[in-house]
Amino acid sequence: MIGEVDLTASSERRFADRFGHAAPGLARAPGRVNLIGEHVDYNDGWVLPAAIERSVVLAFETTAEPVMDLTAADLGLSVRLPLGEVTGRVPPKKLPSWVRYPAGVAWALAQAGHEVHGLQGVYASSIPIGAGLSSSAAVEAVFALAWQSAGGWPASPMDLARLCQQAENDFVGVRCGLMDQFASLHGARGQALLFDCRLLTWEAVPIPPEVVIVVADSGVRRHLGASAYNQRRSECEQAIHVLQQRIPGMRALRDVTAEMFAEHAGVLPDVIRRRAQHVIDECLRARLMADALCAADLPRAGELLNASHASLRSLYEVSGPELEALVEAARRQPGCFGARLTGAGFGGCTVQLVEASRAEEFTQSLADEYQRATGRRAEVMVTAAAQGAQVLRHPA
Repeated sequence: MIGEVDLTASSERRFADRFGHAAPGLARAPGRVNLIGEHVDYNDGWVLPAAIERSVVLAFETTAEPVMDLTAADLGLSVRLPLGEVTGRVPPKKLPSWVRYPAGVAWALAQAGHEVHGLQGVYASSIPIGAGLSSSAAVEAVFALAWQSAGGWPASPMDLARLCQQAENDFVGVRCGLMDQFASLHGARGQALLFDCRLLTWEAVPIPPEVVIVVADSGVRRHLGASAYNQRRSECEQAIHVLQQRIPGMRALRDVTAEMFAEHAGVLPDVIRRRAQHVIDECLRARLMADALCAADLPRAGELLNASHASLRSLYEVSGPELEALVEAARRQPGCFGARLTGAGFGGCTVQLVEASRAEEFTQSLADEYQRATGRRAEVMVTAAAQGAQVLRHPA
């Protein structure tokens, strides 16, 4: 694992190599893992993410010249674009895929009336790309903070999160919810965040110190995930349409209690019923998980993780052979309270709660068992809940 000190040093060194002087500004933004509450953000439900100890670090300075001059150190790629083309909404497909996220942030900030200065920067990341740990949201957050630092205009972390979401929705073209940007910008050390996706309110949930969060990357990327994700959203919308005719005042699946669903589930086609069942149960599980962590009831927290995974596998059908192999291997290890897939599914990562004293042996055993079962290598990461995005050094 690349430590944050090394990541910062790498970004600053490469900035100096490229631009011939030290970077005046420095910012970081973490990735996130969702402990529980999967596929409920677009159903107005509750999620329980935590920022992780993997980050994007940006060394930057603002310039009088209205140009965006960026280098992605991990990719070994650079680009130089007139800022006016970006904020004037150059068609994103004309940009390299890695540039669309910072360019989208510049566009969204300009749309909101914020001053966007020319910027030259080098950024490096320790977040695996495409693993479901929100590397894109971390890139968005770190650039939003850099431009805010340069412009000096006021905006709360939630304001920035919503602008970053707008960048991804309307510029990049990904229909994400707000959880990823929220978690990157609001993360708190040692705490998960129970986030209400409708009301945009949240409460801190302490992670008991005797456990660590372990994230295991299956190495499988979601090649078919986009179409399947959109299909799941459509199936939820179908359930809402039918149930609204029977449940007055219902706006989203979060509004349906277990009792309501038991009364009306029979009117839904089988597949639609199973999708709705997962969402309704998962909304409750997220709140119960927060209660369990606050009470340091780790066996109960593990039960909820396991129940979430079973629902994602059987009702929502977003698991796969590699994710199943990881979850099964994790649950066999001493010190594991529970395990489930995290993120959209169809590949990506699993999340486990593990006794801190057993973390080292757990990670090695899990990686070994997964490789024997699948022939693949898993990157297994131990993390605490981390601090959210911040400007480490403001440019003069």
